[in-house]
Amino acid sequence: MTGRPFGAVVLAQGAGEHQGLAIVLFTLFVSVTLAITAWAGRRRSSSVEFFAGGRLFSPLENGFAIAGDYMSAASFLGISGLIALFGYDGLLYSVGFLVAWLVVLMLVAELVRNCGRYTLADVLSARMRQRPVRIAAGTSSVVVSILYLVAQMVGAGSLVGLLLGGQSAAARTWTVVGVGALMVFYVSFGGMRATTWIQIVKTVLLIGGAITLTVMVLVRFHGNPDDLLRSAAAGSGHGDAFLSPGLKYGGSWTSRLDFISLGLALVLGTAGLPHILSRFYTVPTARSARRSVIWAIALIGSFYLMTIVLGFGAAAVVGSDTVRASNAAGNTAVPLLAEILGGGAGTTGGTVLFAVVGAVAFATILAVVAGITLASSASVAHDLYATLRRPAPQGRHGRRAEAGADAQPSETEGEMEQDEVRVARLAAVGIGAVAIGLSLFAQGQNIAFLVGLAFAVAASANLPALLYSLFWHRFTTRGAVWAIYGGLVPALLLVLLSPVISGSPEALFPGVDFHFFPLENPGLVSIPLGFLAGWLGTVLSPEKADEGRFAQTEVRALTGAGAV
Repeated sequence: MTGRPFGAVVLAQGAGEHQGLAIVLFTLFVSVTLAITAWAGRRRSSSVEFFAGGRLFSPLENGFAIAGDYMSAASFLGISGLIALFGYDGLLYSVGFLVAWLVVLMLVAELVRNCGRYTLADVLSARMRQRPVRIAAGTSSVVVSILYLVAQMVGAGSLVGLLLGGQSAAARTWTVVGVGALMVFYVSFGGMRATTWIQIVKTVLLIGGAITLTVMVLVRFHGNPDDLLRSAAAGSGHGDAFLSPGLKYGGSWTSRLDFISLGLALVLGTAGLPHILSRFYTVPTARSARRSVIWAIALIGSFYLMTIVLGFGAAAVVGSDTVRASNAAGNTAVPLLAEILGGGAGTTGGTVLFAVVGAVAFATILAVVAGITLASSASVAHDLYATLRRPAPQGRHGRRAEAGADAQPSETEGEMEQDEVRVARLAAVGIGAVAIGLSLFAQGQNIAFLVGLAFAVAASANLPALLYSLFWHRFTTRGAVWAIYGGLVPALLLVLLSPVISGSPEALFPGVDFHFFPLENPGLVSIPLGFLAGWLGTVLSPEKADEGRFAQTEVRALTGAGAV
């Protein structure tokens, strides 16, 4: 068959008949989010307001916002697509993304809220020399955020351009540029307050859409999960193998190791994601942060259970081959499922439900990219710019003198905070431009897979330094810097030398082959390297850890005494 795949042709025709509806839905959501941004932008732009929303959100509100930050296009489109294509093996993403929150709840949520102010670097530098640690942590946070942004932009390109009837490269490009422009506007003018309320609205829409589709799938199979799974196995073309391990990760030892690597990245990566950690600073107390996570786990757990039904439902109702024909990575499985559940291609019900699901996915993408962009721009302004512009006076241990947590900032400090807000707004533009440019090269990749790479880098670079800083009294500045770079650099190099970039038909550059590392996800190697580098840096450091400073940090982390 020549030209566009059959699934793409059907979707484009259906979208062409009701493009007006899709445009109305997009315009409605964008109008609501712009109104929220305008409302939030009327408030004074202090640093605590811009970066943390004034720390005035309730645990329920923040729990919904955390869920909105976490339930990205990778969750709604990518995971369901992987399950529709690979069955049991696709479940790893749903399980891994959910289990990761136990690490966040048990190890970092309250401690990060008590020790930090706006960013991950605040926690890491609490008892270290500020300059080297902040530069390293800020750099790592920006890199992780850009990788995560690329995945969301790929989702925008594969979904919105298709929904509006455009399969051309130009349609995808303009879609990505439009999403990038909106996210910059949200962050620059609304800050954390606007971003949080956009996340809350998006969570309500996403959960509502997922519940609707899940109920429709279950009703179609008379509420019998066994019928659903048997039909999914038949529709996949793989038979019973579709419901067993090994279809994607099991053909060789390399794929099995890739499975372990991906699992490690997903379970450990969440605790190192900058845009998730920054959410803990938007509530007034550590207890509120913990309750926020409990609310988020309830919402996220329910949602990922529904993605399993949607993935197997797509295989059963649409068929894996049709999903693959529409999008080789499976990113359009849920919209295709919605179209058939609504009555099929060419029907009003099918096209309406397809457009509604597409609009919900679009809302998901816009909300997530806003949160990520805010976190990364905060790292640029609060960690990199502030540190490089204002070298700290050195004390006995190389730390700058700091005001107490309850001290009133001087006029000079207030002016510096205003500078940070201005720089953050400018940084949002630059980060958006970089993410747009990189995402145009990755349009053929599965969204959940790309997010898995971001999780691997976060688990390799940020998590070792964070855990060592919170729990190891001997940890030093050199250990922190080595842990970050010792995880970040190998993770990026291994990705560049992996089959993701070259050497396979699905690679970013399929026409060349310079891959050396056999695994697609680097976590199995880079995460231990991050922990090892942090340990080596500490034991080889001529500088001894400040035991008194650690004791202060430990008391602050566990009790909240002195927390801002």
